[in-house]
Amino acid sequence: MKTAISIAACVVAIAAGSLSFSSMPRDRTIAAFGTSLDGRSHSQRHNSLLALDRLQGAKIMPGQVFSFNHRVGSFSQDQGYRRAPVSYNGQLISDWGGGVCQTSTTLYNAALLAGMTIVERHRHRFAPGYISPGRDAAVAFSNIDLRFRNPYSFPVRIEGSQEGDILVIRLVAAESLKTKPQVLTELRQEQDFQTYQIGARSGREHVRNTGKEGCEVAVYRLSGGQKELISMDTYPAMNRVVQYR
Repeated sequence: MKTAISIAACVVAIAAGSLSFSSMPRDRTIAAFGTSLDGRSHSQRHNSLLALDRLQGAKIMPGQVFSFNHRVGSFSQDQGYRRAPVSYNGQLISDWGGGVCQTSTTLYNAALLAGMTIVERHRHRFAPGYISPGRDAAVAFSNIDLRFRNPYSFPVRIEGSQEGDILVIRLVAAESLKTKPQVLTELRQEQDFQTYQIGARSGREHVRNTGKEGCEVAVYRLSGGQKELISMDTYPAMNRVVQYR
């Protein structure tokens, strides 16, 4: 009889524990954003996903300022990064960590949608192809950083994944947001690019740069009936360069 009572008591205790566990708040996604890896080189993908892995599980406490560079570290060979194409003054060159800016850009947009307070963000000289103008966030260790503050009374955690050809970053927390921020992009001015030719046209054509339009763009965040200007950026046109050889 004592054994039966003991077993019954254990069942009740386990059930009570299960009920207590299930009533605990679960983390939920407060914001998520993804950018396409389609068309990126193998090394760019490697570097983007390596930086994503370094962000994984980062917890941002209430009032804390999160630093991308501090969390991810240097984009050097000894940290596992590879040489990959990066844009330098409109030309693609090979450098360590090429592709990391796609990860910082994805995180930046998730932070905007989560209502984070942006402390530091830099645009690229020319707008990258994986995000619309005004929504990019360039990084370069250690002086060009992405930083934002958690304005909430609860911690926020960074989670990342690759879903097919999409690099996804989620910001999760134990509480939901009272209002869901929206981000709007306003294109104010466009500038056509010029085409320049190098060499005699009788030679074989090689496009060194496909060209890209320049623009002036404003980015706003709408939340709780308030409209906040996040950034105002001007990207110069990237000229098309055709070489005959």
